[in-house]
Amino acid sequence: MSEAKALGRHLLIELFSCDRALLDDPGRLEKVMQEAAIAAGATIVESVFHRFQPHGVSGVVVISESHLAIHTWPEHGFAAVDFFTCGARVDYWRAHDLLKEVFAAETVEVRELLRGRRPEFAGRPGSGPLQP
Repeated sequence: MSEAKALGRHLLIELFSCDRALLDDPGRLEKVMQEAAIAAGATIVESVFHRFQPHGVSGVVVISESHLAIHTWPEHGFAAVDFFTCGARVDYWRAHDLLKEVFAAETVEVRELLRGRRPEFAGRPGSGPLQP
């Protein structure tokens, strides 16, 4: 089904062998994630970042178009990022490129998903979407 029929797009980014000090610094991570949102053309609403003990950070940048979130494991040099957007205006690949560079990731794995797609009709009566 085409992207036009999806309600949103979701980019899942796994960054390996990253800068471990950055992965454990909530203030720097918040700044980097906000820069990534801006690079993608998103509109920032607010952000919240939390450092866990003994290490690791979770944070989210809420954007008008949805969110950009990160969870880090500094002890493994690993970060998991997800960027969910509604509409086609935001280019989350720009955020991907910025994060890959700033985190100095040796390896990056990416999955792109279309969210909220309507099921294709099977062509028989009663096979369409459920009615309220």
